[in-house]
Amino acid sequence: MARTIAGSTVAERYAGALFDLARADNAVGSVEASLEIFQKSLRESDDLRRLVLNPTFSIAEQEKGLSAVLKAAGIEGLARDFLIVLAKNRRLFAVENVIAAFRSLAAKDRGEVEAEVISAVPLSEAQTQDLVDTLRQKLGKTPKLTAIVDSKLLGGLVVRVGSQMIDTSLRTKLKNLEKVMKEAS
Repeated sequence: MARTIAGSTVAERYAGALFDLARADNAVGSVEASLEIFQKSLRESDDLRRLVLNPTFSIAEQEKGLSAVLKAAGIEGLARDFLIVLAKNRRLFAVENVIAAFRSLAAKDRGEVEAEVISAVPLSEAQTQDLVDTLRQKLGKTPKLTAIVDSKLLGGLVVRVGSQMIDTSLRTKLKNLEKVMKEAS
């Protein structure tokens, strides 16, 4: 648990430093895109996850493996250099938190707010646009949606924006109904 807390603090510091450098170079968008490519690779490759998260690899091994992955993925410049610095400083364990913190800083800088939408089935383009319009109206900021499909919801939506959560899922409604029925008996 301490590692998660420390990891998030480490992540915020590193993300802040990267964001400042990217903004100074007018490269926030390209760095964000490169980090997204890396994160996708991280999610899709068990070998890369092992390299990043396993502390038994030496710094040289992590740096060499990471350099090869970054080259193959076409990640260059500031994003590449930054990820190598994370490896050299033994902070790769926090890379996903760093990416999330960087995205938050970039979104805030653009006047956007990140919103996570979980639905039982994929949302149509029209539904997504309606949700974006509604959130923009309520929040006064442009939401950047991350859509997640979770069939366990059964129906409805769960929307998270920052520390706020709106849960209109059928699963939650059924749980609440079950709770009321237990209390009544």
